[in-house]
Amino acid sequence: MKRRGLLKGGSLVLLLGAAQIARGATIVAVRVWPAPDYSRVTIESDARLTSRQIVVTSPPRLAVDIEGIDLDPALRELVAKVQADDPYIAGIRVGQNAPGVVRLVIDLKQQALPQVFTLPPVAAYQHRLVLDLHPMQPADPLEELISQRMKDSGAATGPATAPDPLDDLIARQYGGRPRGDARPGGPPAPASKTDRLIIIALDPGHGGEDPGAVGPAGTREKDVVLQVAHRLRDRINATSVNGNPMRAFLTRDGDFFVPLHVRVQKARRVQADLFVSIHADAFITPTARGASVFALSQNGASSSAARWMADKENRADLVGGVNVRAQDQHVARALLDMSTTAQINDSLKLGGALLGEIGNVGRLHKRNVEQAGFAVLKAPDIPSVLVETAFISNPEEETKLRSVAYQEDLADALMRGITRYFAANPPLARNRPV
Repeated sequence: MKRRGLLKGGSLVLLLGAAQIARGATIVAVRVWPAPDYSRVTIESDARLTSRQIVVTSPPRLAVDIEGIDLDPALRELVAKVQADDPYIAGIRVGQNAPGVVRLVIDLKQQALPQVFTLPPVAAYQHRLVLDLHPMQPADPLEELISQRMKDSGAATGPATAPDPLDDLIARQYGGRPRGDARPGGPPAPASKTDRLIIIALDPGHGGEDPGAVGPAGTREKDVVLQVAHRLRDRINATSVNGNPMRAFLTRDGDFFVPLHVRVQKARRVQADLFVSIHADAFITPTARGASVFALSQNGASSSAARWMADKENRADLVGGVNVRAQDQHVARALLDMSTTAQINDSLKLGGALLGEIGNVGRLHKRNVEQAGFAVLKAPDIPSVLVETAFISNPEEETKLRSVAYQEDLADALMRGITRYFAANPPLARNRPV
């Protein structure tokens, strides 16, 4: 009798195991990330999801069949998460298309290039199914930057038959002859000092799926560094260097994820004169404190702490979610190996200028510019630094990072450091290709 009871119990365990296997995935969370660059839909689950997608052009929409799940309240939440100002998504519909298959239909505001891929568990996330919607023709960031500058300065575009001053300014920015100059084979018109902008690429770290470090009180790194970048942007846009107007370009101007190599590509696309990546440090103990500045190293990290920091920041792509099957990955890898000795030397000068000013408004963690293999600092032709503004893992410094007063002081210090760098290293004439 006892043996029979054990067998029954064993049969019950086997049956429960089979039911568990047949259950399929459970949806943990759904998120929508609208941005000018692209819009992202993320479906997080406790098991890997498989899907098939269909692109329909008229009206534009993306249909995705998710297999092995049934429609549940979590998936229905996607409908309400679409924002009215989303550049790409007009709405989302979900329904049970067949037993064990849920169909997700994304109605689009414009034609888009979809990328659908899965991500394995990492950090606080379980399995993720990611749907990225990219524009068919991405906007030219340099043209937008110069156009905004002309709008702010009140420049008029004139009649349609006259040479377009925006075209002229863009041509001079690239170091060539204005497109309105029809002299065939003539020499390029020389660019005067005031013909171009001094462009500073500001790179607020993390964003979107990647919150960065989180402080004891719940402050997210991605939020405070974007606020600091906005304050610094305002100062840069109100400053000139030897008569040359300055303009800030943000690699992200909202809460969305930007892969590390794309941050570098964006800075190169606008031909930035400097690249400043803004972060908030974190460590395993709450006692660590102070600001740091890092530059790239070709010969190993300057300290074990710098190596640890670079490894941590370089994992941002894993958390934020990069489509490793994207065709430009081999190009990205090649780009990130093109750093030069001259770029590193200029980066150390910039880092020193920034560090000297930051030390006047807060405590420094290290008084020298440290070096390590940060992927985001590998633009071969742009002096690039990464600024760790404070330790968000330190309760006292987390409070400072959240305060308007400290953010303003920090932005002032960074602006003084940039100005100090240019005083000793005047910006060169444009001669880099687009």
